[in-house]
Amino acid sequence: MKIRVGYELVYDFSRPTPMIIILGTHFTRASDVIVPDHLTTSPSVPILPYRDGFGNWCSRIVGPAGRVRLSGDGVVRDTGLPDVVVPGACQHAVEDLPAETLVFLLGSRYCETDRLSEPAWNLFAKSPPGWARVQAICDFVHRHIAFGYEHARSTKTAWDVFNEGKGVCRDYAHLAITFCRCMNIPARYCTGYLGDIGMPPPYGPMDFAGWFEAYLGGRWYTFDARNNMPRIGRVLIAQGRDAADVPITLTFGPSTLVSFKVWTDEVS
Repeated sequence: MKIRVGYELVYDFSRPTPMIIILGTHFTRASDVIVPDHLTTSPSVPILPYRDGFGNWCSRIVGPAGRVRLSGDGVVRDTGLPDVVVPGACQHAVEDLPAETLVFLLGSRYCETDRLSEPAWNLFAKSPPGWARVQAICDFVHRHIAFGYEHARSTKTAWDVFNEGKGVCRDYAHLAITFCRCMNIPARYCTGYLGDIGMPPPYGPMDFAGWFEAYLGGRWYTFDARNNMPRIGRVLIAQGRDAADVPITLTFGPSTLVSFKVWTDEVS
């Protein structure tokens, strides 16, 4: 299967404004890239790449005053298979976890483990450890949250989502991640493309998607509390502790987002 992925974001700046952009296909999919989705800008400006502390490829620019267009358009090869499901994947004792996974047990900007630890243990202590426990968390979060773009806000945390019971895909991920961490399962936030391949219509407007990965049985596995079913055609962009680590764009000054388009389509 081949999947065309891309975006077009248009901003207005009142003055030259530095930006960080995290929008390229993740390096773990490098061997699948057929047409690279290189970042282009209009007007053209210098682009300085770097790799952040989580291994994500990022870009720095200074957007000039006026209207600035950011775009990328690429094609990736995909297996066409749904997300892997391994019911027997075990949960590791904390003392046996690899050191690099420990940061994903800690609280973070949107994932308040201190506030949600007691609810997590009340809800999931009796669930079998391992895959079944993460799935129980996804089942609860999927039922608990009512989806709606009108419920999105940049300051909403897992604690807020738990109490309000409504949100968007990143809110589902943040709450599930927090519950996993409270139950001593490393969990990290993922952002990327997820289209409607293999799903029946009607289709909603295309957007970037948020899901998470949990560390079980010696590796990271994909979970998606929003959809709560294996999906086809995920294309990872970036990973971090939560959405604060992987914003698609971060502007260091006033800006107005004028236009936002994302596409993820199967191609022959």
